[in-house]
Amino acid sequence: MKISKKRLFLFLAVFIIPFYFLMAQTQKSATSDQLMVRIAALEVDSNNLEEYLEILKEEAAASIKLEPGVISIFPMIEKENPTTIKILEIYANRAAYESHLQTPHFLKYKTLTLPMVKSLKLIEMTAVDSEIMKEIFQKSGF
Repeated sequence: MKISKKRLFLFLAVFIIPFYFLMAQTQKSATSDQLMVRIAALEVDSNNLEEYLEILKEEAAASIKLEPGVISIFPMIEKENPTTIKILEIYANRAAYESHLQTPHFLKYKTLTLPMVKSLKLIEMTAVDSEIMKEIFQKSGF
């Protein structure tokens, strides 16, 4: 399967590049300025899936565009189970995350989607190997 340069760049720009910054940050000592990374795992009611996805897209776009402390809000759908959503969230630090929770676009998302979400699990993440990211970027040619 051949991957177009455009798709590769999009994947790198949205998914890998934020992880690169995460990996670089893990080299620093743990401080209140350390990146905050998590994966939100959601199960959405199938009757509300399309509406949920539209609201989620709007919220993610606003977060990236309007909040300097939001590095990634990257929603993904499981191919074999489209009502299962995973969101890669990366914030510059805990303060950026706390600020994000108070924004009008997040509060709108949370209020409108609360009845649509059957389950939600927030999984805090830590990088395992920050050195491999350098090799990934060397291979990619970017």
